[in-house]
Amino acid sequence: MLAFTAMVELWMGRLPFCKCGIIRLWAGNIWSNQASQQFTDPYSFTHILHGVIFYALVSSVAGKRLPVQARLVMAVALECGWEILENSNFIINRYRAETISLDYYGDSILNSMGDICSMMAGFALAHKLPVRITVIGAVLLDLALLFWIRDSLALNIIMLIHPIAAIKAWQMVR
Repeated sequence: MLAFTAMVELWMGRLPFCKCGIIRLWAGNIWSNQASQQFTDPYSFTHILHGVIFYALVSSVAGKRLPVQARLVMAVALECGWEILENSNFIINRYRAETISLDYYGDSILNSMGDICSMMAGFALAHKLPVRITVIGAVLLDLALLFWIRDSLALNIIMLIHPIAAIKAWQMVR
């Protein structure tokens, strides 16, 4: 599935690596040209939250009838679908128009693969940890992202679906 996702993204015009020529495991500055281009970045934490959410979603639909490995495959399929959609011109243009991602031109394929791996890590954590710890951890992680990068999974969803000018203005303060 990851190879298929990479091929689709390549066909869509996504670059394999950062056009700057640098390849790193981590890029910590969301305002740099490295964000969404290296294997991981602060937004990788939102993909960990995807994993937690997909674990809950797939487990509630499939229940214990399917082994955790099969549920993981379903979650990976969902995340691969999101990565393809997220890197479509429609979503890229939406990000640029309505969020703080003014210079966003799509993830590199390397970053998409990192995002999928981050989702798998979140899925594994949700599987291993007690529900209460998983929920508290997910909420704390999203709140930590708000203070760290002035963005989070919750804000990302809000700004994609129903942008709020006051949120965008707050996010633009560096």
